[in-house]
Amino acid sequence: MARTNPLIFLQQVRTELKKVVWPSRNETLVSTIMVLIMVLLASLFFMFADQLISFAVQSLLSIR
Repeated sequence: MARTNPLIFLQQVRTELKKVVWPSRNETLVSTIMVLIMVLLASLFFMFADQLISFAVQSLLSIR
């Protein structure tokens, strides 16, 4: 591959950055809230799954 002149590279970077569509403040806020809700739901699910598996393992190990 041919090496690109650093100035040409920077011009290309600026051109590409102009094409980026940045999210609005409202879109960012809504997305952040949705991520936090999904993290909360996932953590609750894994907590209950862990408790269920722990109960099952303790029940199996206590049988003699």
